[in-house]
Amino acid sequence: MTEGLFDQLVRRVAPLDQTAAGRARDLQDRLTKPSGSLGQLEDLSVQLAAIAGVCPAPVPEPVAVAVFAGDHGVAVTGVSPWPQEVTAQMVANFCEGGAAINVLARHVGASVTVVDVGVATPLSTSSPMLQRRNVARGTVNLADGPAMTAAQVTAALDVGATVGTELVEAGARLLVTGDMGIGNTTSSAALIAALTATAPERVTGRGTGIDDATLRRKIAVIEGALARLPVDATPAQVVAQVGGLEIAALAGFIMAAAAARVPVVLDGVIAVAAAVVAAAWCDDVRGYLIGGHLSREPGARVGLDFLGIAPVIDLDLRLGEGSGAALAVPIVQASAKILREMATFESAQVTERHEE
Repeated sequence: MTEGLFDQLVRRVAPLDQTAAGRARDLQDRLTKPSGSLGQLEDLSVQLAAIAGVCPAPVPEPVAVAVFAGDHGVAVTGVSPWPQEVTAQMVANFCEGGAAINVLARHVGASVTVVDVGVATPLSTSSPMLQRRNVARGTVNLADGPAMTAAQVTAALDVGATVGTELVEAGARLLVTGDMGIGNTTSSAALIAALTATAPERVTGRGTGIDDATLRRKIAVIEGALARLPVDATPAQVVAQVGGLEIAALAGFIMAAAAARVPVVLDGVIAVAAAVVAAAWCDDVRGYLIGGHLSREPGARVGLDFLGIAPVIDLDLRLGEGSGAALAVPIVQASAKILREMATFESAQVTERHEE
């Protein structure tokens, strides 16, 4: 059996360069400011240096957003108040440049690529922004059985790996995750619960705004699906049982970034679930992840904590699409510029504090 791109990339992911990280931390301490006074900006600059393997790290640009779209069979259980055809309609909106991610991508100077990896409704748009890489017309209802076959999981992982690799080869030096799929917060919560060994009620949220009764039904669906998993389930088995085509593709996209030593900014709970999936295959992926924001979905906090990531911003967002991650991009870039452009005490001839 021929090895897929995703599996090849898993082997290429290397640990972060701790020598470059140490140099970046030392340089931060010599800049004209009290040590630690720029808080998380300092940590981000160190991480970027460790990823790039050089201090100071280059400013991570150009920026490429990839929005992966897929439908979920679980939507028929009523876990979302939105009809499934909205996924295809929003894909068309992305391709017309009218969605929030389009506005925010323009604002931060990022390109947007839209990928149909599992949309159920045929798409009529001829936009050059759209990549047609459909693996299946949505997943099967995970309340009844596995959401995907093993072959579909492999194909979706490879779609994301291919898209990420192609964007890097085209020059992107910062990748941003985006997603679209009615019902995808159900799959995301199930994946996070399974891979972090957390109770479903702790990671399941209201998604697009469901009421209490629907939330209880959503949790019950996830509990039932997870009960089918063997105790020693592999990451592939977990994704097949409760995952989504776009979530698997996002995991491949994340793996492509890490394999190329390019940072990737995570959006909300869908992207966090994909990152948890990617880390289950390769733990070194964690070092390449930047938490764009803290989604209101409870699974996002659980997943970020599991991955050891501090979110860059917290604006009470829960839209998805890559919106929160895009907003974090200028802050990530600013952290690199601080290390590259700020004067040291020595170069600016500023007296340093006396150690007591």
